[in-house]
Amino acid sequence: MKWLALHIDTSPAGLEPVEAALSALGIDGLVIEDETDFRRFLEQNTQYWDYVDEALDRSMTGKCRITFYAEENEAGFGQVAAARIALARLKEAHPEYAPLLMTMDGIEDADWENNWKAFYKPMEIGERLIVIPDWEEADPGERVALRMNPGLAFGTGGHATTRLCLTALEKLVRPGMRVLDLGCGSGILSIAALLLGAESAFACDIDEKAVDVAYANAALNGVGRDRYTVRAGDVLSDSGLQKEMGAGYDIVAANIVSDVIIALAPAARGRMKEGGRFLTSGIIDSRAEEVRAALEAAGFIVEEVHDSEGWYSFLCR
Repeated sequence: MKWLALHIDTSPAGLEPVEAALSALGIDGLVIEDETDFRRFLEQNTQYWDYVDEALDRSMTGKCRITFYAEENEAGFGQVAAARIALARLKEAHPEYAPLLMTMDGIEDADWENNWKAFYKPMEIGERLIVIPDWEEADPGERVALRMNPGLAFGTGGHATTRLCLTALEKLVRPGMRVLDLGCGSGILSIAALLLGAESAFACDIDEKAVDVAYANAALNGVGRDRYTVRAGDVLSDSGLQKEMGAGYDIVAANIVSDVIIALAPAARGRMKEGGRFLTSGIIDSRAEEVRAALEAAGFIVEEVHDSEGWYSFLCR
Protein backbone atom coordinates (compact mmCIF):
# COMPACT_ATOMS: atom_id res chain seq x y z
CA MET A 1 0.00 0.00 0.00
CA LYS A 2 1.32 3.45 -0.95
CA TRP A 3 0.64 6.59 1.02
CA LEU A 4 0.66 10.28 0.20
CA ALA A 5 1.95 12.76 2.77
CA LEU A 6 0.01 16.05 2.70
CA HIS A 7 1.31 19.17 4.47
CA ILE A 8 -0.79 22.24 5.27
CA ASP A 9 1.06 25.38 6.34
CA THR A 10 -0.92 27.91 8.33
CA SER A 11 -0.60 30.57 11.02
CA PRO A 12 -0.81 29.79 14.75
CA ALA A 13 -4.40 31.05 14.75
CA GLY A 14 -5.25 28.70 11.90
CA LEU A 15 -4.15 25.44 13.53
CA GLU A 16 -7.39 24.60 15.33
CA PRO A 17 -9.70 25.71 12.48
CA VAL A 18 -7.73 23.61 9.98
CA GLU A 19 -7.82 20.62 12.33
CA ALA A 20 -11.60 21.05 12.66
CA ALA A 21 -12.05 21.33 8.87
CA LEU A 22 -10.07 18.14 8.28
CA SER A 23 -11.91 16.31 11.06
CA ALA A 24 -15.22 17.24 9.42
CA LEU A 25 -13.98 15.43 6.31
CA GLY A 26 -13.12 12.34 8.33
CA ILE A 27 -9.37 13.06 8.15
CA ASP A 28 -7.72 12.25 11.46
CA GLY A 29 -4.32 11.01 12.62
CA LEU A 30 -2.82 14.47 12.18
CA VAL A 31 0.80 15.40 12.89
CA ILE A 32 1.15 18.94 14.24
CA GLU A 33 4.31 21.03 14.03
CA ASP A 34 3.87 24.25 16.00
CA GLU A 35 6.55 26.87 16.66
CA THR A 36 4.84 27.71 19.99
CA ASP A 37 5.29 24.14 21.23
CA PHE A 38 8.90 24.13 20.03
CA ARG A 39 9.70 27.33 21.97
CA ARG A 40 7.94 26.03 25.08
CA PHE A 41 9.91 22.80 24.87
CA LEU A 42 13.17 24.73 24.66
CA GLU A 43 12.31 26.91 27.63
CA GLN A 44 11.25 23.98 29.83
CA ASN A 45 14.26 21.79 29.09
CA THR A 46 17.24 24.17 29.17
CA GLN A 47 19.16 21.75 31.39
CA TYR A 48 19.73 19.43 28.43
CA TRP A 49 21.66 21.75 26.08
CA ASP A 50 23.88 24.82 25.97
CA TYR A 51 22.75 25.99 22.55
CA VAL A 52 20.22 25.19 19.85
CA ASP A 53 21.36 24.44 16.32
CA GLU A 54 20.75 27.56 14.22
CA ALA A 55 19.49 25.58 11.24
CA LEU A 56 16.88 23.86 13.42
CA ASP A 57 15.87 27.18 14.96
CA ARG A 58 15.42 28.76 11.52
CA SER A 59 13.44 25.79 10.26
CA MET A 60 10.91 26.17 13.09
CA THR A 61 10.58 29.96 12.98
CA GLY A 62 7.00 30.90 12.14
CA LYS A 63 6.17 27.29 11.37
CA CYS A 64 2.73 25.87 11.94
CA ARG A 65 2.17 22.79 9.84
CA ILE A 66 -0.39 20.01 9.85
CA THR A 67 0.47 16.75 8.11
CA PHE A 68 -1.93 13.96 7.26
CA TYR A 69 -1.66 10.82 5.17
CA ALA A 70 -3.92 9.48 2.45
CA GLU A 71 -3.77 6.20 0.56
CA GLU A 72 -2.61 6.52 -3.03
CA ASN A 73 -5.91 5.31 -4.46
CA GLU A 74 -9.31 6.63 -5.49
CA ALA A 75 -10.54 7.23 -1.96
CA GLY A 76 -7.28 8.94 -0.96
CA PHE A 77 -7.32 11.33 -3.89
CA GLY A 78 -10.95 12.08 -3.09
CA GLN A 79 -9.89 13.09 0.42
CA VAL A 80 -7.17 15.33 -0.99
CA ALA A 81 -9.63 17.04 -3.32
CA ALA A 82 -12.11 17.62 -0.48
CA ALA A 83 -9.34 19.05 1.72
CA ARG A 84 -8.27 21.45 -1.04
CA ILE A 85 -11.80 22.82 -1.38
CA ALA A 86 -12.22 23.13 2.40
CA LEU A 87 -8.94 25.07 2.64
CA ALA A 88 -10.00 27.40 -0.17
CA ARG A 89 -13.19 28.23 1.72
CA LEU A 90 -11.31 28.72 4.98
CA LYS A 91 -8.76 31.02 3.31
CA GLU A 92 -11.54 33.10 1.77
CA ALA A 93 -13.32 33.51 5.10
CA HIS A 94 -10.16 33.95 7.24
CA PRO A 95 -7.20 35.50 5.40
CA GLU A 96 -5.44 35.79 8.77
CA TYR A 97 -4.91 32.02 8.68
CA ALA A 98 -2.63 32.37 5.64
CA PRO A 99 -0.73 30.85 3.93
CA LEU A 100 -3.10 27.81 4.15
CA LEU A 101 -0.92 26.17 1.53
CA MET A 102 -1.21 22.44 0.94
CA THR A 103 1.72 20.55 -0.57
CA MET A 104 2.25 16.89 -1.29
CA ASP A 105 5.58 15.10 -0.92
CA GLY A 106 7.10 14.53 -4.32
CA ILE A 107 3.96 15.36 -6.30
CA GLU A 108 3.16 18.73 -7.87
CA ASP A 109 -0.40 19.78 -8.72
CA ALA A 110 -0.10 18.60 -12.31
CA ASP A 111 1.20 15.23 -11.14
CA TRP A 112 -1.70 14.99 -8.68
CA GLU A 113 -4.15 15.35 -11.53
CA ASN A 114 -2.37 12.77 -13.68
CA ASN A 115 -2.03 10.29 -10.81
CA TRP A 116 -5.74 10.64 -10.11
CA LYS A 117 -6.55 9.49 -13.64
CA ALA A 118 -5.17 6.03 -12.92
CA PHE A 119 -7.89 5.48 -10.30
CA TYR A 120 -10.81 7.25 -11.98
CA LYS A 121 -12.80 4.79 -14.11
CA PRO A 122 -16.35 4.76 -15.56
CA MET A 123 -18.90 4.34 -12.77
CA GLU A 124 -22.55 3.37 -12.97
CA ILE A 125 -24.45 5.36 -10.37
CA GLY A 126 -28.03 4.74 -9.36
CA GLU A 127 -30.34 3.40 -12.04
CA ARG A 128 -29.85 5.96 -14.80
CA LEU A 129 -26.39 7.53 -14.73
CA ILE A 130 -22.90 6.53 -15.78
CA VAL A 131 -19.99 8.88 -15.05
CA ILE A 132 -17.25 8.55 -17.67
CA PRO A 133 -13.82 10.21 -17.33
CA ASP A 134 -13.05 12.30 -20.39
CA TRP A 135 -9.96 10.20 -21.18
CA GLU A 136 -11.85 6.85 -20.98
CA GLU A 137 -14.11 5.10 -23.49
CA ALA A 138 -17.27 3.35 -22.32
CA ASP A 139 -20.60 2.31 -23.80
CA PRO A 140 -23.32 3.98 -21.73
CA GLY A 141 -25.99 1.65 -23.03
CA GLU A 142 -29.37 3.04 -21.95
CA ARG A 143 -27.84 5.12 -19.17
CA VAL A 144 -27.33 8.88 -19.25
CA ALA A 145 -23.63 9.48 -19.87
CA LEU A 146 -22.00 12.21 -17.79
CA ARG A 147 -18.46 12.96 -18.99
CA MET A 148 -16.16 14.57 -16.46
CA ASN A 149 -12.62 15.87 -16.12
CA PRO A 150 -12.40 17.08 -12.51
CA GLY A 151 -8.98 18.72 -12.82
CA LEU A 152 -8.17 20.07 -9.37
CA ALA A 153 -11.80 20.55 -8.30
CA PHE A 154 -13.81 18.23 -6.06
CA GLY A 155 -16.48 16.09 -7.67
CA THR A 156 -15.93 12.98 -9.78
CA GLY A 157 -18.57 10.53 -8.66
CA GLY A 158 -15.92 8.49 -6.83
CA HIS A 159 -16.70 9.91 -3.40
CA ALA A 160 -19.65 8.49 -1.46
CA THR A 161 -21.21 11.91 -0.93
CA THR A 162 -21.29 12.64 -4.66
CA ARG A 163 -22.84 9.25 -5.39
CA LEU A 164 -25.49 9.87 -2.73
CA CYS A 165 -26.40 13.20 -4.35
CA LEU A 166 -26.42 11.86 -7.90
CA THR A 167 -28.64 8.94 -6.91
CA ALA A 168 -31.09 11.37 -5.32
CA LEU A 169 -31.01 13.76 -8.29
CA GLU A 170 -31.96 11.10 -10.82
CA LYS A 171 -35.17 10.55 -8.85
CA LEU A 172 -35.88 14.24 -8.24
CA VAL A 173 -35.19 15.97 -11.53
CA ARG A 174 -38.11 16.62 -13.87
CA PRO A 175 -38.23 18.50 -17.18
CA GLY A 176 -38.40 22.26 -16.78
CA MET A 177 -36.86 22.40 -13.31
CA ARG A 178 -34.39 25.06 -12.15
CA VAL A 179 -31.44 23.83 -10.06
CA LEU A 180 -29.04 25.68 -7.74
CA ASP A 181 -25.68 24.02 -6.97
CA LEU A 182 -23.94 25.54 -3.94
CA GLY A 183 -20.25 24.64 -3.65
CA CYS A 184 -20.30 23.15 -7.13
CA GLY A 185 -16.63 22.07 -7.43
CA SER A 186 -16.34 20.29 -10.78
CA GLY A 187 -20.00 21.03 -11.53
CA ILE A 188 -20.94 17.36 -11.46
CA LEU A 189 -24.27 17.74 -9.65
CA SER A 190 -25.65 20.64 -11.69
CA ILE A 191 -24.44 19.22 -15.00
CA ALA A 192 -26.02 15.86 -14.12
CA ALA A 193 -29.29 17.63 -13.33
CA LEU A 194 -29.25 19.30 -16.75
CA LEU A 195 -28.56 15.99 -18.51
CA LEU A 196 -31.40 14.42 -16.54
CA GLY A 197 -33.84 17.00 -17.89
CA ALA A 198 -33.59 20.19 -15.82
CA GLU A 199 -34.16 23.35 -17.83
CA SER A 200 -31.42 25.49 -16.27
CA ALA A 201 -28.86 25.49 -13.45
CA PHE A 202 -26.91 28.10 -11.53
CA ALA A 203 -23.72 26.91 -9.83
CA CYS A 204 -21.29 28.70 -7.54
CA ASP A 205 -18.19 27.94 -5.53
CA ILE A 206 -15.88 29.94 -3.31
CA ASP A 207 -12.91 28.58 -5.28
CA GLU A 208 -12.40 30.56 -8.49
CA LYS A 209 -10.85 27.53 -10.21
CA ALA A 210 -14.24 25.82 -10.08
CA VAL A 211 -15.71 28.25 -12.62
CA ASP A 212 -13.42 27.20 -15.46
CA VAL A 213 -13.56 23.53 -14.48
CA ALA A 214 -17.37 23.44 -14.32
CA TYR A 215 -17.77 25.27 -17.63
CA ALA A 216 -15.27 22.91 -19.27
CA ASN A 217 -17.17 19.88 -17.97
CA ALA A 218 -20.45 21.36 -19.18
CA ALA A 219 -18.94 21.73 -22.65
CA LEU A 220 -17.85 18.08 -22.59
CA ASN A 221 -21.53 17.20 -22.20
CA GLY A 222 -22.89 19.62 -24.79
CA VAL A 223 -24.33 21.95 -22.15
CA GLY A 224 -24.10 25.62 -23.15
CA ARG A 225 -24.07 28.81 -21.13
CA ASP A 226 -27.60 29.56 -22.23
CA ARG A 227 -28.69 26.93 -19.69
CA TYR A 228 -25.77 26.91 -17.27
CA THR A 229 -24.25 29.73 -15.21
CA VAL A 230 -21.23 29.31 -12.94
CA ARG A 231 -19.89 32.00 -10.62
CA ALA A 232 -17.27 32.31 -7.86
CA GLY A 233 -17.99 33.93 -4.53
CA ASP A 234 -19.34 33.53 -1.02
CA VAL A 235 -23.09 33.05 -1.18
CA LEU A 236 -23.46 34.29 2.41
CA SER A 237 -21.69 37.64 1.98
CA ASP A 238 -21.46 38.51 -1.73
CA SER A 239 -24.49 40.70 -2.47
CA GLY A 240 -23.76 40.78 -6.19
CA LEU A 241 -23.70 36.99 -6.34
CA GLN A 242 -26.89 36.79 -4.29
CA LYS A 243 -28.69 39.15 -6.66
CA GLU A 244 -27.57 37.29 -9.79
CA MET A 245 -28.47 33.94 -8.26
CA GLY A 246 -32.02 34.94 -7.49
CA ALA A 247 -34.53 32.50 -6.03
CA GLY A 248 -37.39 30.19 -6.98
CA TYR A 249 -35.35 27.02 -7.50
CA ASP A 250 -36.98 23.59 -7.63
CA ILE A 251 -33.84 21.91 -6.25
CA VAL A 252 -31.01 23.38 -4.20
CA ALA A 253 -28.02 21.05 -3.85
CA ALA A 254 -25.04 21.45 -1.53
CA ASN A 255 -22.41 18.73 -1.27
CA ILE A 256 -19.98 20.55 1.00
CA VAL A 257 -18.96 20.03 4.65
CA SER A 258 -21.01 20.09 7.83
CA ASP A 259 -20.03 23.54 9.10
CA VAL A 260 -20.81 25.16 5.75
CA ILE A 261 -24.14 23.32 5.43
CA ILE A 262 -25.16 24.55 8.89
CA ALA A 263 -24.29 28.13 7.93
CA LEU A 264 -25.98 27.84 4.52
CA ALA A 265 -29.23 26.26 5.65
CA PRO A 266 -31.27 29.47 6.19
CA ALA A 267 -29.97 30.97 2.92
CA ALA A 268 -30.73 27.78 0.99
CA ARG A 269 -34.31 27.81 2.21
CA GLY A 270 -34.73 31.35 0.92
CA ARG A 271 -33.62 30.30 -2.59
CA MET A 272 -36.23 27.54 -2.99
CA LYS A 273 -39.64 27.81 -4.55
CA GLU A 274 -42.66 26.55 -2.65
CA GLY A 275 -42.55 22.77 -2.78
CA GLY A 276 -38.84 22.78 -3.64
CA ARG A 277 -36.25 20.40 -2.22
CA PHE A 278 -32.90 20.92 -0.50
CA LEU A 279 -30.44 18.07 -1.14
CA THR A 280 -27.31 18.14 0.96
CA SER A 281 -24.39 15.84 1.68
CA GLY A 282 -20.73 15.95 2.71
CA ILE A 283 -21.77 15.08 6.27
CA ILE A 284 -19.55 12.70 8.21
CA ASP A 285 -21.49 10.27 10.41
CA SER A 286 -20.30 11.81 13.68
CA ARG A 287 -21.98 15.10 12.77
CA ALA A 288 -25.16 13.83 11.12
CA GLU A 289 -27.44 14.57 14.07
CA GLU A 290 -25.94 18.03 14.53
CA VAL A 291 -26.56 18.91 10.88
CA ARG A 292 -30.07 17.49 10.97
CA ALA A 293 -30.89 19.63 14.01
CA ALA A 294 -29.57 22.73 12.22
CA LEU A 295 -31.66 21.96 9.14
CA GLU A 296 -34.79 21.55 11.22
CA ALA A 297 -33.99 24.77 13.11
CA ALA A 298 -33.85 26.54 9.73
CA GLY A 299 -37.38 25.36 9.00
CA PHE A 300 -36.67 22.27 6.90
CA ILE A 301 -38.50 18.97 7.19
CA VAL A 302 -36.10 16.08 6.57
CA GLU A 303 -37.87 13.69 4.19
CA GLU A 304 -35.12 11.18 3.45
CA VAL A 305 -31.83 10.18 5.08
CA HIS A 306 -29.28 8.04 3.26
CA ASP A 307 -25.78 6.95 4.22
CA SER A 308 -22.81 5.30 2.54
CA GLU A 309 -19.27 4.57 3.76
CA GLY A 310 -19.74 6.71 6.87
CA TRP A 311 -21.22 9.72 5.03
CA TYR A 312 -24.80 11.03 5.14
CA SER A 313 -27.15 12.88 2.83
CA PHE A 314 -30.42 14.62 3.70
CA LEU A 315 -33.31 15.43 1.38
CA CYS A 316 -35.42 18.21 2.84
CA ARG A 317 -38.47 20.29 2.00
